[in-house]
Amino acid sequence: MKIRYLLDTNILSEPLKPKSHPTVIKKLLENTDNIATAAPVVYEIVQGAKRLPESKKRIEILRYLNEFIYPQIPILPYTQEVAHLHGELQAQLTLSGKTMPIIDGQIAAIAQINQLILVTRNIDDFIHCPKLEIENWFI
Repeated sequence: MKIRYLLDTNILSEPLKPKSHPTVIKKLLENTDNIATAAPVVYEIVQGAKRLPESKKRIEILRYLNEFIYPQIPILPYTQEVAHLHGELQAQLTLSGKTMPIIDGQIAAIAQINQLILVTRNIDDFIHCPKLEIENWFI
């Protein structure tokens, strides 16, 4: 298995939508052996689910994590090396008058350290990371 893509939250959560984007689902199925996600993405999904009241939707999200994501998708960690790069990226952005949410910076650094293509719908959130390769599967 050669991991090629790092999935952002909006890609990984697409199958949970009542009307999932067909291209995203197709690409997920085509690349099942080539995908991973990042620990901060798991954080975002868990936090989002746990903020919901007890409901069918909350149960469905947590089941998706436990039955699909955890057993089938590698979750790449926020390591010392990633933290160092993340600090450099955030400093460069700040010095150039730009900002990036901390979590997006963590995800970008994990993708970059692991030489993976970040797959996201939110291209603009990562556009200021010049060495980061990005794809939007919603197109």
